[in-house]
Amino acid sequence: MSNLIIFWHRRDLRICDNTGLVGANRQSSKVVGVFCLDPNILERDDVAPARISYMIGCLQDLQQRYIEVGSQLLIIQGNPVKRIPALAAALNAKAVFWNWDVEPYSQKRDRAVMEALGEKGIEFVEKNWDQLLHAPENIYTGANKPYTVYTPFWKNWNSKPKAEPAPNLETLQGLNNQEQEIAKQVGVIELPTAKDLGFNWDSELLIEPGEAAAQERLEEFCANAINEYDEQRNFPAVDGTSRLSVALKFGVIGIRTVWKATLEALENSRSDETKKSIISYQQELAWREFYQHVMYHFPELADGAYRDTFKNFPWENNEEHFQAWCEGKTGYPIVDAAMRQLNQTGWMHNRCRMIVASFLTKDLIINPQWGEKYFMQKLIDGDLSANNGGWQWSASSGMDPKPLRIFNPASQAKKFDAEGQYIRQWVTELSSMDTEYLVTGKIPPLELIGTNYPEPIVDHKQQQREFKQRYQKQKQEQGLN
Repeated sequence: MSNLIIFWHRRDLRICDNTGLVGANRQSSKVVGVFCLDPNILERDDVAPARISYMIGCLQDLQQRYIEVGSQLLIIQGNPVKRIPALAAALNAKAVFWNWDVEPYSQKRDRAVMEALGEKGIEFVEKNWDQLLHAPENIYTGANKPYTVYTPFWKNWNSKPKAEPAPNLETLQGLNNQEQEIAKQVGVIELPTAKDLGFNWDSELLIEPGEAAAQERLEEFCANAINEYDEQRNFPAVDGTSRLSVALKFGVIGIRTVWKATLEALENSRSDETKKSIISYQQELAWREFYQHVMYHFPELADGAYRDTFKNFPWENNEEHFQAWCEGKTGYPIVDAAMRQLNQTGWMHNRCRMIVASFLTKDLIINPQWGEKYFMQKLIDGDLSANNGGWQWSASSGMDPKPLRIFNPASQAKKFDAEGQYIRQWVTELSSMDTEYLVTGKIPPLELIGTNYPEPIVDHKQQQREFKQRYQKQKQEQGLN
């Protein structure tokens, strides 16, 4: 057996601050990377073209990074349960390393790969967490149970020391010519384009793929917007968020690197207001981790509601209303602006994600799983844990001490898009309309303003009453308080 270690990349498409990769390098100087194009993921019906386009760009960048440190990133395609062990065996690898993931499919897949490697006598490392600041098993309540409420989770999670970024790797040893030929014989391929894989995305990406672009975005955010984050993050017309969600989803930047940058920003802050803003951003990072922890502990969340009241809820599920929501043609300007931003860019501001999710579930009374899936079909940063957690929060079906939360689209627009800038940007047929009409949604008769903008497809007050009646009836029938 050689001293070769294969490092299997998944949601950690970087060289820097990669705990699993550093662990592999500690055991051997000869480390090569591999990425498996998994049909079990790529052939699902909830894969966004923008997300695949970004991923391929990150893989291109990662291949170059491996060349720079003296090794290679190999690309294979097929079921990783078969392809990873086959490659390792053909190359006579000593071990296969990877970073663990919280998602149900990932855990099932990884255990199957472990079993296959074990049968071939190849070592592997179990549960090396890289995408989290704290492993799920390390954040428990006083009763030694997983948290199901965010605030006490945050207090516990925040009280614990965070690891420093993993050391950067300067040099690795890669495959020799003979080994490269063997790798080709067992299925190593050239990296395909997104279009080769059947995904077309010709619009501009949210941020440039790769480690350097993510690091640059982090530095820019920490030098500017993070100091006003608490005040600016809720205004969709303002560039007040980090926009690092896609970089964190694919792990082109390490979470320890991001956390350290927030600590440095805190050290350099000069006012209570800026400190509050930076802590608010840290709390958002904790929300991200909270959703990952609960997905790990409660994998059934991926398949439906957490709260019993919503497990068999009598949704209306009007398909015409759902299609209008998807297309941004509901007659509610703030909702339509957000959905058009999603469709055109593959991204949506977080405040707007809450608005449109509340509208779908509480105004249209449509199953949140419909919206959750549509988001995954479009979002460049689509992540099972974060997307599921956000939808369950908005639908009131998830882990939240407040069981019912209903957003009024007009109130949200007046509060967070008071001048109508965001609405005008995305609902262009209303761009010349008075601000009052835009934010209240009380559009004048369409024939008078010369536009084909749709009438509201439902009445908010009426639907709010209807939803609450269904909710109360459901609770009574189930004997719930």
